[in-house]
Amino acid sequence: MSHESNENLLETQSAGEMHNVIQWMKKSASDFFSLKTLKKRVPITQWLPNYKLDLFIQDIIAGISVGLTAIPQGIAYAGVAGLPLEYGLYSGFMGCFVYLFLGSCKDLTIGPTAIIALMTQKYVKGLGADFAVLLTFLCGVIVFLFGVFNLGFLIEFISMPVTTGFTTAAAITIGCTQLHSLLGFQGRSDTFLDVWINLVEYANTIRLWDSVLGIVTIIILLLLRKLKDWSSRTSRPEFSTCKNLIYKFNWFISLARNAIVVILGCLLAWILKNNGYEPFHLTGDIGKGLPTFQPPPFSTTVNGTTFSFGEMVQELNSSILTIALISILEAVAIAKAFANGKMVDATQEMLALGACNIIGSFFRSMPTTGSFTRTAVNNNSGVQTTAGGIFTGALVLMALGFLTSTFYYIPKPVLAGLIISAMIFMVEYEVVILLWKTRKVELLPFFVTLICCLFIGLEVGIVIGIVFNILMILATTARPKIDIDTLKVRNQDVIMVTPTSNLVYCSADHFSRSVMSVLFSEEQNCNAIVVIDGSKIKRIDVTVAKNLKVLIDIVKVRNQKIFLWLFSPSTKSVCLGVYPKISPLFVDCQTLEEVIKYLDSEALVAIDTNL
Repeated sequence: MSHESNENLLETQSAGEMHNVIQWMKKSASDFFSLKTLKKRVPITQWLPNYKLDLFIQDIIAGISVGLTAIPQGIAYAGVAGLPLEYGLYSGFMGCFVYLFLGSCKDLTIGPTAIIALMTQKYVKGLGADFAVLLTFLCGVIVFLFGVFNLGFLIEFISMPVTTGFTTAAAITIGCTQLHSLLGFQGRSDTFLDVWINLVEYANTIRLWDSVLGIVTIIILLLLRKLKDWSSRTSRPEFSTCKNLIYKFNWFISLARNAIVVILGCLLAWILKNNGYEPFHLTGDIGKGLPTFQPPPFSTTVNGTTFSFGEMVQELNSSILTIALISILEAVAIAKAFANGKMVDATQEMLALGACNIIGSFFRSMPTTGSFTRTAVNNNSGVQTTAGGIFTGALVLMALGFLTSTFYYIPKPVLAGLIISAMIFMVEYEVVILLWKTRKVELLPFFVTLICCLFIGLEVGIVIGIVFNILMILATTARPKIDIDTLKVRNQDVIMVTPTSNLVYCSADHFSRSVMSVLFSEEQNCNAIVVIDGSKIKRIDVTVAKNLKVLIDIVKVRNQKIFLWLFSPSTKSVCLGVYPKISPLFVDCQTLEEVIKYLDSEALVAIDTNL
């Protein structure tokens, strides 16, 4: 065939592949925008017709409880992201309202989270809030498109050890970066190593009262969290009226602990300031009023330098995709954790999360996703539907409208203590114990991800962890376990070869070498019959089939007998497609004794001697 003909053939194949991709995209889009799908994709239509007053009251209680947590956390996480603190509140209401219509998990709450805030901080530091808002919009678009085209399966490539290593490293990093606010020392650092370098360098600037307040805050939060063990949202018939009241009071105090420590911290700072004392670093002025509704910034000016849309995207770089994927991972994982055995529609969650970020970017939101802490509060508060988000969002709006002047007095050590106490429970040490007891080899991707995320960075670290985990899988696939035993059956030496898993192209040479190393060993009987047990092989490819043909040829040259035992119809068809003459070598006898008896008969006479 001529070079020109080859080029034409390649062009035709490429055009055909492109046509298939376009057709798939058209089908996905048309399926998504059909009337039936649109009804399915707006879950509020399923529960709203049956919505009753008692459900409404429970949603109010849950929504307000979540709001009391969302306000202080939002302020704190904006600080983690390196943004003006009001951006944490800007990010705390629109997700609640959008998820009301599109969310499928009644417990899940959308808003700023510590991990996404930390990943955002790297790209907005020194560049301004406009980059964070654009990042929110672009991540929302990507997450939404993932939902439209059902690309959620990409998250399945991130294993549990890698995910755990990432979240643990993020929690440690976030906790460490809050030490400068907790202890009040000079200098600010945003990476794990820099924190400890700065701590040593500026240890002489540690402020006593900042440290005391921060540590006391952590202790109070941990004690109030423990209070939930002696609490109950509903009355228990075995308790007296007084005990039920105490348990309900404990329940409320435990849920509202974040708001309580912030209020107490504000009150303490206000009293001291009015009496001429300022022993703590205070949050300072927070932007007043509601955010202006406007499109996300597609260009901006920073320190006299104008950035076009393309230049902003270039600055944000891979974070657009990375933060989008981590957002999906967090939201879907939390939805599954609170699904109570029900199936979670990952596609619906991606559509809802994407819409929350897209619409939120019009209100100056930073990137948001599902929050485990606030979702747990929502669940413990007895939320019945996603309508609880209305009251969470309303409370955040009220805080923006009326309380921002009060936030001036929030001590920074209190916010740092709030973040650190939350991060303590994100360090998943119990997973290490589980992996050690069950499958120690999976500790490798965990520690690789953990160490790389801590010392290189979260984005690079999780990519390294994923690649390392995939390479481990490939190594296992390329070197499957091959059991080879020498048996005596009916006074006949038999070499039993049993692959314990499927064989694919990368394991073909390993399989052949394993068998031949036994065949050519000095102690091996050259008259032994070779039996390849295919009972555990469910799938092979053409490369393995060709190697199997070469192996059969080598055995025949040595004047030994070989046959293929208990191969499935699918594996047989691949082998016969490559080498039709080996059909008589396939044996389906139930026992090895029956196979040897079969070989002792004249049944194999018909096999071509040129095999």
